[in-house]
Amino acid sequence: MARGVAITGMGIISAIGNSVEENYISLIENKIGISRIQNISTVHADVIKVGEIKKTNEDLVAELKLNENNNFSRTAMIGTLAAKQAVENAGITDINEFRTGLISATSVGGMDMTERHYYDYFEKPELIKYITCHDGGDVAEKIAEELGLKGMVTTISTACSSAANSIMLGARLIKTGKLDRVIVGGADALAKFTINGFKTLMILSDDYNKPFDNTRKGLNLGEAAAFLVLESDEIVAKQNKKVLARVSGYGNANDAFHQTASSENGDGAYLAMKKAFEVSGLKPSEIDYINVHGTATPNNDLSEGRALLRIYENEKVPDFSSTKPFTGHTLAAAAAIEAVYSVLAIQNNVVYQNLNFEVPMEEFDLKPQTTLKNKTIEHVLSNSFGFGGNCSTLIFSKS
Repeated sequence: MARGVAITGMGIISAIGNSVEENYISLIENKIGISRIQNISTVHADVIKVGEIKKTNEDLVAELKLNENNNFSRTAMIGTLAAKQAVENAGITDINEFRTGLISATSVGGMDMTERHYYDYFEKPELIKYITCHDGGDVAEKIAEELGLKGMVTTISTACSSAANSIMLGARLIKTGKLDRVIVGGADALAKFTINGFKTLMILSDDYNKPFDNTRKGLNLGEAAAFLVLESDEIVAKQNKKVLARVSGYGNANDAFHQTASSENGDGAYLAMKKAFEVSGLKPSEIDYINVHGTATPNNDLSEGRALLRIYENEKVPDFSSTKPFTGHTLAAAAAIEAVYSVLAIQNNVVYQNLNFEVPMEEFDLKPQTTLKNKTIEHVLSNSFGFGGNCSTLIFSKS
C-alpha cells in the first residue's frame, strides 16, 4: 500500500525575502524583488531587470560561517541556507535518524564561479579549487555535507521544471517505501551565462514581466533557493509532527516540440496536469487555486493557457496567478519556491495577485487574479515547464 507524503518543513531565500515568513509578507503586501542588477558586472545591467538576492557572496559566506578557503558557488550557498531553514522548520535534530535523502535541483550549478575564474585557472593555482564547484552535483554534495546527511544524495536538472521533478521523485521514494524522509527542492544563482543566454533567445523583458497580459514582452530572470522536507506518515505519527500540507498529486510529460519552446497547443502541459490529477484522485473542479508557470513570454502563456482550457473543457478555470512578477523566473528553483508559496496559500487561505496585468490575451478569455483574494484553499495545482519540453505539475493539499 502506498504511503502518504507529508510536508513538515520549508526553507526559502529569494529576491523578496530571506525566510518563509519574509516571502509571505512580500507576497501579500506587494513587495516585489525585481530591480536593476547589482551583484554582477554585465553590459546588460541598465537594459534588463532581474529578481536578485541582495546579498553578496561575502555576506553569504559569513552567514554560513564557511572557511575562507571554501569553494562554494553562490548556488550552493543559497541552497544550503534554504535547506538548513527547512530542516530546522521540520524540527529535525538527527538528520540520519531515519532513511533520509536529498534531491537537489539546479540548472546552472556553479557557473558563477566558472565564469569568474575561467581565464585565471592556469595562471593562479589557488583558483583550481573552484573547478569542481562548476558541476551541478557539487551543489547537492555541499548541501548534504553542511547538513551532515549520510544517506542518498542526487541531483536533477531538467531546466525550469527541475525542482518540480525533485519534489516528485522525493514523493515517489516515500510512497514506495524506499526512503522515510527526503529533503527536496532546488537552487539557482544568477550568472552572466544565464543572462547572456536568455538575452540571445530574445525572451527577456526590459521592464517588469506581465504574465498572461496581451502586451507581455518576456521574463525577468531571478535567483532563489527553496527546499521542503517530505516525510512518511509513519514518521509523522511516531514523532507527532505538524503537517504543513501534503503532496497529493504529480505528473510530468515531454512534448519534445522544440528545444526552447512549448507546443502552441500545450500538449506537454496538458499531459502533465492530466497525470497529476490521476495520481491525486482529484477532479480538476476540486482545485481552488492554480499557481501557473506564467513566465510572461509570448510562447509560455499561450501554451499554458490553452492547456488549462483543455483540462477544464467546459468548466470554469479556477482562480490562477503567476508569482514571477514578485521574484522573477528562478529557473531550476522556480517550482520549489512556488511549492512553498502553494503551501502558504493553503495555510493562509489566499490567492496571490498576478501583478502588472492590464490587457487580456486576444487568443482566449482567461484572466488571472489581479487582487489578493481570501477564500478557502484545500488544493493547489502548481505548474512548472522547462526547455526541451519538460513539463511538470504538482498538487498540494491541506493536511
